[in-house]
Formats: sequence, C-alpha cells, structure tokens
Amino acid sequence: MSDFQLDPTQVRRHFGRAASTYEKHDALQREVGDALLERLGFYLEMPLRVVDVGAGTGRGSALLKQKYPKAEVIAVDLALPMLRAAKQHSSWRKPFRRVCAEATRLPLADHSVDVLYSNLCFQWVDDLPALFGECMRVLKPGGFMAFSSFGPDTLMELRAAWAEADQQPHVGRFLDMHDVGDAMLNAGLRDPVLDVFRYTLTYSEPRKLLEELRGLGATNADRARARGLTGKGRYRRMLAAYEAMRTDGRIPASWEVVSAHAWGPPVGQPRRVPGGEIATFSIDTLRGSRRK
Repeated sequence: MSDFQLDPTQVRRHFGRAASTYEKHDALQREVGDALLERLGFYLEMPLRVVDVGAGTGRGSALLKQKYPKAEVIAVDLALPMLRAAKQHSSWRKPFRRVCAEATRLPLADHSVDVLYSNLCFQWVDDLPALFGECMRVLKPGGFMAFSSFGPDTLMELRAAWAEADQQPHVGRFLDMHDVGDAMLNAGLRDPVLDVFRYTLTYSEPRKLLEELRGLGATNADRARARGLTGKGRYRRMLAAYEAMRTDGRIPASWEVVSAHAWGPPVGQPRRVPGGEIATFSIDTLRGSRRK
C-alpha cells in the first residue's frame, strides 16, 4: 500500500474555501454520482437511515432523500462551509440533516445505518483500515454501502507535466482498486464488488484545469507537498510540458474512478480494530446461548 499521508487540516481548508464555487465545476462529480446512485438498486429494502459521507454541497443528499423519502438522510462533511451551502438543497418537504464530522469518526451509533453512500470522498482519507472499520461499525447487518473514489491514474497528464518542471509533488496521489478492495475485505465488509471507470475531460488551456481544481477544492493536500510559492520558471515549464500533450486542439485530463459496493456482515462477525477484533451480539442471543 502507498505510504503517502494526507494533511486533514489542508483537506478541510481546501474544501471549505471551495464551498461557494464547487457547483460551478462539478460536472464530473455529478455524472459519477448518478452512476453510483444506480448501484443502490442492489439494495431491495426500504432504509430507515441513509448517510451521505463527504456530502459537499448536498446535491447527492437531496437525490438520496428523493429516492428514499421516508428515510432519515444525514449529510456528513468535514468542511462546515460545505454543509452551510448544502442547506439550499434541503427543502421543507424533503429535508435532510447536516452533520460536520470526519469519515473515520462518524457520530453515529453502532449498526444504525441501512445505506452508506459516498461519492468521490474516500480518496481524501489515507487511513483505509480506520475508514472501512468505521463503515463496518455503523452499518447494520445486511446494510449496504456504495462509494466512488479517484484512482492513481487521475490527473496523470498534470502529474507528468509537473515532473518535467521539478521533482516536487504537486498533484495528489490516490490508492488503486486493489488496495481499496483489500482494505474492505480486511475490515470484514461482505461481498465487495469494485469497478474502474475512466473519464477524459478536455480544456482550452492548462490554466482552465487548474482553475477547476481550485474551484472544487481538489488541490494537493499531501504532507510531502512543496511548501511556499512555486517559482514562475517552474510553473512556465509545467505549462509548456502540458501544452505538448494537446490533442485535437484541446488539453486532456484523465480521471480514474473506482466505484464499489459491499454489505454489512451478519451479527457476530468480528470487525478489526487496532490491537484486535470486536464481535457484537445482542443480549438476547447471549442469554439464549446460555440456556442451551
């Protein structure tokens, strides 16, 4: 598994700043989210509680409330300005709750969530055991989780262009499908299914892509990122290297998307935590086992 580490303070700051501009640049996020919603067709029950982890400005939360009008829908995000912006999508007829929290520390009771949904958020969490352990903790037995995340080939052109300019990391790094799948299995999630989809967006010039990334809050938050200002010379070398990749008059930007779903395990299956495993049983089950 990759050894990079994200700076959660930077992640929160970047997305907080982008709250007012996010929806001007989120065409890809909407398309990926629509495809992710289709995965919910595998879940045939009527959920009581649905949680949108990394809800951002709340478009996905509103669609979840529309799909499950009788369910309690909770939008969770670590950036408070994003949740404030999400209020516009929560109507009095179809409201959803908004909670500021991290994906690895959800303020939810054990086994209290029927559906856990997360669209393009998990790539901003580098502790996969903690992330999927928390998903395991809150999912009900037989509960359903569906999520999408960026894979390592995302923005490979921009990464290559920067490599021509200097050796500093300027583009965030993302975990591949095998690392994600292994972490899901290790956490105890049942029957995971993962797919990879590739998208190519094009721009009139490299600066348009950089503006979009800033507008989304999707800028580099690696702890090893270069600090301070990037020199104009290196920036110009990066732009020139990216220009050399122009195809059919446009600048390409690749996005690799990992899309997945899995199920909460039955009661009693242990979940892994630091230092061991925890198994959960109802008190009635334990009493019944004593009588036998």
